[in-house]
Amino acid sequence: MLLVCPHCGTRNRVPEDRLAEHPSCGSCGREVAPHKPVALTDASLAPYLEGTEAPVLVDFWAAWCGPCRAYAPQYEQLAASRPELRFVKVDSDAAPAASQGLHIRSIPTTLLFVGGREVARQSGAMSAAQLSAWVDQALA
Repeated sequence: MLLVCPHCGTRNRVPEDRLAEHPSCGSCGREVAPHKPVALTDASLAPYLEGTEAPVLVDFWAAWCGPCRAYAPQYEQLAASRPELRFVKVDSDAAPAASQGLHIRSIPTTLLFVGGREVARQSGAMSAAQLSAWVDQALA
């Protein structure tokens, strides 16, 4: 499976059965499949989505948003328990081009990408269990 390093942008081939083993990037040596959400920007989001074969969840949020802050621990909890998924956070204030390009109208908004294409979208905060069920339904 190809994964884009969230730190340097290098594409890495990682066997699916090794995702839980914290593989490192062949270029920068940092963890390529962290079990926590990684922050991406306007510049790094599109290449990450296009180059990563694993399903990617993207949480659009902002620091001033109360529901976003309440949702963050639930999102992180699911990231720790689902190594087959990639988890990304995008600050909608710091990444206006990504927010505009993906038509983000409210936050928090969670998008699910498979093969670089959006397959599902959900606005509003969810519990980790609700988020997991939503992902499973979207991937079915």
